[in-house]
Amino acid sequence: MATTADRTAVRTAALHDLLPPVARRRTRIGLVAGGLGTYWPQFPGLLPQLKESAAYVAERFRAMDAEVTDAGFVSDAQEGARAAEQLRRADCDLIVLFLTTYLTSSMVLPIAQRSHTPVLVIDLQPSEKMDHAAFDTGAWLAYCGQCPVPEVGNVFRRAGIPFRSVSGWLRQESAWRRIEQWIRAAHIRAALRHARHGLMGHVYPGMLDVQTDPTLLATTFGSHVEVLEFDDLRHRVERVTEAETRERMALARHIFTLDGSVVEEDFAWGATVSVALDRLVADFELDSLAYYHRGLDGELHERLGAGMILGASLLTARGVPAAGEYELRTSVAQLASQSVGAGGSFTEIQALNFEDGVVEMGHDGPAHLAVGARDPLLRGLGVYHGKRGWGVSVEFDVRHGPVTLLGLGQDADGSLAFVTSEGTVVPGPLLEIGNTTSRVDFGRDPGEWVDAWSATGVGHHWSLSVGHHTADFRAAASLLGIDHREV
Repeated sequence: MATTADRTAVRTAALHDLLPPVARRRTRIGLVAGGLGTYWPQFPGLLPQLKESAAYVAERFRAMDAEVTDAGFVSDAQEGARAAEQLRRADCDLIVLFLTTYLTSSMVLPIAQRSHTPVLVIDLQPSEKMDHAAFDTGAWLAYCGQCPVPEVGNVFRRAGIPFRSVSGWLRQESAWRRIEQWIRAAHIRAALRHARHGLMGHVYPGMLDVQTDPTLLATTFGSHVEVLEFDDLRHRVERVTEAETRERMALARHIFTLDGSVVEEDFAWGATVSVALDRLVADFELDSLAYYHRGLDGELHERLGAGMILGASLLTARGVPAAGEYELRTSVAQLASQSVGAGGSFTEIQALNFEDGVVEMGHDGPAHLAVGARDPLLRGLGVYHGKRGWGVSVEFDVRHGPVTLLGLGQDADGSLAFVTSEGTVVPGPLLEIGNTTSRVDFGRDPGEWVDAWSATGVGHHWSLSVGHHTADFRAAASLLGIDHREV
């Protein structure tokens, strides 16, 4: 009998086949190993042993989902400077310094200074412990990678460079899990550093918390915000053929269960807008999209905004997250969640259940289909609450199990922060109103959780992703140079 995990894997594979992910620039990791060259003539067997360890580390990194630039093994400050130049040209998202034995900080400081890239120091001795009875000085020095870690940390602090390290032994899987956490964080930095965020329409009137200065994303992450008009979408909708609309409707029938409330004309309109959205994203090379248009009395732009839920959900499933209500910071959070393979669906608080001890949350509009506990449903709505228009909307329960919320808070000085909270989605009754919904247990009184969450500076929308990823987001905040707050 198939388990829930089996059914989830099958559904995820099917979605991947029907909605192939959008290709993006791969994360770039720089790698350099080093030790003090003074030792080599003194202990001839030492350097070959250290290079063997460096080769193993390089092999582990090449097996990760990243493009690796290996600057080799450095033995003095001159070689360190040459490695610094190579890694500067490589435009890395993270540089890893492998300290194989003692080395001087002068050998590695230029690598961190000249690359303007976050650095992770790792020191992995050959095995769990030394054989004290058999070891001589040369054998001991292979276990001396921890010795320069405080020195490097001191010099980095004095140079104003954030210091991060993982200490362990070469084949210690717990140490490698910590290293892999930093690689996942580098995926987030890479995605945000090179992202092109689409911002279409105008802010939802009165929502002061969602208003975001596009320049702030450029100065904080390096992202670009492409300001779009709904006419950019209208122009592409006008060029969608009836055959393309029928093809998109057929795709939707493969992915969604259609509720009896779906009106065929509204379904066709959503499919037409979906085709046009794909072209808009491709033409402007977008990595995310936030949108809103108020509209009036069913005019065309109102119909465009109301018809986006199907297409925006399909885009989100392909790795181009979409958020309604002009929620640029939430689409950024969704992209960060997507970058670690955790999904990332547009979410807010809906209600509290004090009897069951859960926070009910979700949102109308775009949803991340990969985080569903069951096949998603298309429901027809004659009215969208709080918005003008009508059409088809997406409804499902988020997959039961661990989840992480990620929001982007903003402080009085304008600075951004990652805000996270981990909980568990549990089964129970849900509203059937065309929303992505979930019942999240945070292990505390729901009201107390809301108070703590709201005090962080997070807005009233955020990304909900499957799995517990606070450690990844905390590490990513470090690489991005922003604060992290956890509830």
